[in-house]
Amino acid sequence: MTMPEVEAKAVPDDAYLLDVREIDEWRAGHAPTAEHIPLSNLQQRVDEVPQGQPVYVICRVGGRSAQATNWLNHVGREAINVDGGMQSWAAAGLPMVSETGQPPYVA
Repeated sequence: MTMPEVEAKAVPDDAYLLDVREIDEWRAGHAPTAEHIPLSNLQQRVDEVPQGQPVYVICRVGGRSAQATNWLNHVGREAINVDGGMQSWAAAGLPMVSETGQPPYVA
């Protein structure tokens, strides 16, 4: 089974974007509209992930988001991996914010 993937620049502006990185990575820089559920908490918090709409999943480079995408699809969500993760997001010049008061960056 192939996992659905898109490039960062192909994520729709109004997409539900799920960031599965750890809290320190999230605080350093993330997409402004992303929701944050670390991969380690995803199974316990899956009810927070919407059903009936695509869920774009992102991490730093794509490994953790691929795991999350596969699991979410297995449990009935429509998940799509963001290929290259936040590194690709930043490289594409897409908007980022930080929680630290410093300029955002990919940690």
